[in-house]
Amino acid sequence: MQQVEFGKTGLIAARFGLGCMRFPKRQDETNQLVRYALDYGVNYFDTAYIYKDSEVKLGVALQDGYRHKAIIATKSPVWDITKYDDFEKYLDEELIRLKTDYIDVYLLHSLGSKNYESILKYDGFTFLDKMIEKGKIRHKAFSFHGTNELFKKIFDSYDWEMAQVQLNILDEFQQAGLDGLVYAHKKGAATVVMEPLRGGHLIMNYPTEIDDLLEKYPTKRLLIEWAFRWLYSIKEADVILSGVSTLKQLQQNLAIFEQGEYDCMSKEDLLLIKQVRGIFEKRNAINCTSCGYCMPCPYGVNIPEIFKLYNSVAMMSNHFIDKLVYKDSIIPSGNGAEKCVECGICKVHCPQAIDIPEELKKAHAILTDR
Repeated sequence: MQQVEFGKTGLIAARFGLGCMRFPKRQDETNQLVRYALDYGVNYFDTAYIYKDSEVKLGVALQDGYRHKAIIATKSPVWDITKYDDFEKYLDEELIRLKTDYIDVYLLHSLGSKNYESILKYDGFTFLDKMIEKGKIRHKAFSFHGTNELFKKIFDSYDWEMAQVQLNILDEFQQAGLDGLVYAHKKGAATVVMEPLRGGHLIMNYPTEIDDLLEKYPTKRLLIEWAFRWLYSIKEADVILSGVSTLKQLQQNLAIFEQGEYDCMSKEDLLLIKQVRGIFEKRNAINCTSCGYCMPCPYGVNIPEIFKLYNSVAMMSNHFIDKLVYKDSIIPSGNGAEKCVECGICKVHCPQAIDIPEELKKAHAILTDR
């Protein structure tokens, strides 16, 4: 298992990180899963306060001498913070759940516009600094769902040591995207990739044409292998998370990551991924190319970002993260489709002749589940 320097933290982490949201129901099976991963060289474990009993199960699994081998990353439930003292209250509860005196990497969870405002309002940055002083956490981080512009704003607002973003073969230009990942990495932060398979939807719900495409390609690999290979080829992706619920799934993922190397994708391989993405994008709800000719909207509507999310939901058959980004990031920032007054200026400039005001109505309805 490839090991990397984890940004400026001083930690050494395996490039494969175990996502702990989908642990088995039984504790003994969780113990087996976690300890197998550790014995194999996997040392990064990503959990969160909100992940049901994940923290409790991970804490038990890391007993009997395994805690010192592990890097525990968990997350604060930012949306539940109503005053400064709440931050430490939840952290103390997590320490008890995890049966540990400290958290290696502590994340403010899912920072979008709304959650970021809460962090500023209740002084979350001071909280992180104080907890490092107290020794309750070692390194300060955040996970993110939102626009690339917002990601850079949040990243530059504080001395973060790690940023966790959604990235996969379909999301190179979505949310923070590859550009955001590289941005954080260049500034010395560790980077962690989540949703490498879009919660499994990417490999469970893909068009049959992709099988035909992969079968014709000289190098034979499953789509899951290509998806992970595309990610671990990126040198700026320090740790790539994958959530597993069985030992067999873990073993399959580990076998793929044994072949992991930087820059392992040839030009032909990258073209293949582009073709795969193109097949997915045929499911798009609207033919928007994000050219930006419709912008700026005089009423602040972020038309290209809204249509990206609209297409993403259609492409992946209702992926909930895209709706979360819209409701937690786009709308609170004042850039939602509900601001459209149907002035029609955008229609005049659209090269695709899209009826933008009408499509914005549809997008808003889908993204807000109305």
